Amino acid sequence: MLPTLKAGGTSGTAGQRRGRVLIIVQNLPVPFDRRVWLECQTLAKAGYEVAVVCPKGPNDPARAVLEGVELYKYRPYAPGGSKASFVAEYVYSFLATLWLSLQAARKGRIDAVQACNPPDIFWPIGLLFRAVWGSRFVFDHHDLCPELYESRFPDGPEAVHKALLFLERRTIATADHVIETNDSYRNVDMERNGATPEASTVVRTGPDPNRLKAHEEVPEVRRGRRHLAAYIGVMGPQDGVDIALLVADVVVHKLKREDISFTLMGSGDSWQDLFALRDKLGLADYVEMTGRVPDETVAAVLSTADVGISPDPKNPLNDVSTMNKTMEYMAFGLPVVAFDLRETRVSAGDAGVYATPNDVHEMAQLLVQLIDDEPRRKAMGAAGRARIERELAWQHQAVRYRGVYDKLLGFPGASPEPAEPTTEEQKATL
Repeated sequence: MLPTLKAGGTSGTAGQRRGRVLIIVQNLPVPFDRRVWLECQTLAKAGYEVAVVCPKGPNDPARAVLEGVELYKYRPYAPGGSKASFVAEYVYSFLATLWLSLQAARKGRIDAVQACNPPDIFWPIGLLFRAVWGSRFVFDHHDLCPELYESRFPDGPEAVHKALLFLERRTIATADHVIETNDSYRNVDMERNGATPEASTVVRTGPDPNRLKAHEEVPEVRRGRRHLAAYIGVMGPQDGVDIALLVADVVVHKLKREDISFTLMGSGDSWQDLFALRDKLGLADYVEMTGRVPDETVAAVLSTADVGISPDPKNPLNDVSTMNKTMEYMAFGLPVVAFDLRETRVSAGDAGVYATPNDVHEMAQLLVQLIDDEPRRKAMGAAGRARIERELAWQHQAVRYRGVYDKLLGFPGASPEPAEPTTEEQKATL
């Protein structure tokens, strides 16, 4: 359990108060949201005071301080999976977030508000804080909500899609600065929403290579078989975990490979349906579905696995999104089996093999080929780990992230510059 909230004091080690930043998150609790927690730590270490408003995770207290970061948490409300229930959830989340944001403001002036999406509903809070306290508003663009809607509800009402486009435009128009997770998102923000190059910065969700790295293998997690394929991540309708199960079905029942175990770590809206699908396919003995697991279990599985599976299907969202799971596999020195998606190829480069989008049989064949070629696996894993350390690790991204706030709030330091594509990114866009 997190410690009890302590009022007063400054966070960070810089010895100078640089300002107070309020970060708003609705999608995940903090510190479970790894990207947001890395952002919090970066600001705190630089001398900023940081407060976070987010939903509670299991057994979380309502108020806490963790490593100098104030956490204000509300009980999540998710009434169901219908479109009407999403509206109810977001109205509730907005009101709970507004109330706790005002409570955080009572502890001290808020110099900047950062809203993380989805959803794109918190720009009115940015307007309020700007009007009352002169706060700057930063939008951390995690997901393209219109494309997320298209991917989850391909036959959904066009009116909802138009409403999501409106909310996205209003959020971008309100923001003093926009932070995007990759260049594809940045291009959308400039072309569709009118963001300017000088007011937008790409900050990738790079893993911490000191924390995410391979250690000694744990043979027990292979469950008596010679090889292990692993998945880690959210299990929602657009995440392709059903495809991972279909790949396992082809590997076990059609390619007759009984020497490969599969471990799928994570949870989400589709977990129960996926569990039922696993059993329907007769894979209970081959596929372990762990649900959410502690970091120690993740490290044991990814340190032992032979390959990491990124089964995200090609759809309007996934093609232009950076998948955290892909870079976590790379941090553990695992080669990646994925569909040929634009941003997945940008992230993994030579550390991945790429099947024709949504072709289950081809993905299964590539997985088996990679399993059977240990020298290639080792070379690809080493290339991925090297790229994390050289370019994608959070320590490289943190300079750009901190630079956004140093520039906005008038402190000397690294100023964000428009992202220049790496050699791998240039190749991926050809």
